[in-house]
Amino acid sequence: MNSAIVSLKPEISADDFDAEKIRADFPILKLKIDGKPLVYLDNAASSQMPQQVIDRLVRYQTTQHANINRAVHYLSEVATMEYHNARCKLQQFVNAREDREIIFTSGTTDSINLVMHGYGRKFIKAGDEIILTTLEHHSNIVPWQMLANEKGAKIRVVPINDKGDLEVDEYEKLFNERTKFVGLIHVSNALGTINPIKHMIDFAHQHGIPVLIDGAQAAQHIIIDVQALDCDFYAFSAHKLCGPTGVGILYGKAALLESMQPFKGGGDMIASVTFEETLYNTIPHKFEAGTPPIAAAIGFGAAVDYLAAIGIERIAAYELSLLNYATERLNDIPGVKIIGTAAEKTAVISFTIDGIHPHDIGTILNQDGIAVRTGHHCAQPVMQHFNVPATSRASFAFYNKKTEVDALVAGIKNVQKVFL
Repeated sequence: MNSAIVSLKPEISADDFDAEKIRADFPILKLKIDGKPLVYLDNAASSQMPQQVIDRLVRYQTTQHANINRAVHYLSEVATMEYHNARCKLQQFVNAREDREIIFTSGTTDSINLVMHGYGRKFIKAGDEIILTTLEHHSNIVPWQMLANEKGAKIRVVPINDKGDLEVDEYEKLFNERTKFVGLIHVSNALGTINPIKHMIDFAHQHGIPVLIDGAQAAQHIIIDVQALDCDFYAFSAHKLCGPTGVGILYGKAALLESMQPFKGGGDMIASVTFEETLYNTIPHKFEAGTPPIAAAIGFGAAVDYLAAIGIERIAAYELSLLNYATERLNDIPGVKIIGTAAEKTAVISFTIDGIHPHDIGTILNQDGIAVRTGHHCAQPVMQHFNVPATSRASFAFYNKKTEVDALVAGIKNVQKVFL
């Protein structure tokens, strides 16, 4: 029997969490797929958007829309103010020291690439080493491979055990005088494993090494306090936090951001331009070339307002109760194997069914209106560790219900009837 059950913190109860009331905020959850109610269990890929965020986007587009900065007309001044307010909301959401430490990007991938180009290409040299983990999403592997190939640097990889936990002792052994950078995923998108990033950050800092955290799967489940973590960079995307697609943030310590070279050139990231020389703008503007995602950033601010009003700790406790329930139910199905049974997890269950390809699983579940993700989840090193080509992944949000877990269980049993 697999077990990925995590005990709830006694001071936070999921008993009074009214998921049914919250579901009323999400119009898409009323959809029917081929006449069957939508059971949306693909939240790790993208969460759904509440009416409050939709309304905020509509209000911007219908009463506030203009390009920002420099213009003196009313709409531009309003749009500029609302864009700045969104930055301040994200500053508060992650407890950054200053609002200028928040860079708006197109998402987590863009944020990681910004750090690779802005910090890595300037400071990583031939023979240097970059530490990553087996759990990384491809977005936190490929950019560093590109840099290593360009610079003649080397990537060192932290292994995992068969529960999906990082081997932290092995992580510590990787450090030497050539180590120059660390990239860590906060929560595995493929397994749900919550990594001990505070300890890992502190250990890296003992060696004077900066750390980037990929928080794409964490910020919607865990309170993020970048000052308490003392991370050097932290990245995540809005569309996994009930916000719009196409926008995310990079948090970076001001001194590091100031030391970095710009990733993109263009308007607004400059102080002055001649054909002889360009002087770059101050942060955060230095890293926001061209027209930014104004509407999406404002929607992002509305999304974190919505989550904060519910309470991230309450959300986490409720989602953990769903994870516990789903783990028990799936463990009771013969032929189903949960991949990734770490003691500390967010609400993600990756699983296989003996004799059935994950894509076939997803196809049949879809016929029952159940949306899961199938494939390698942009985490092929994880799949290689577990010797599977792919998994089916059910990922839960605070608007899911135990009856939807029951629907998933019934759907899995139906898949087995079809193929076995």
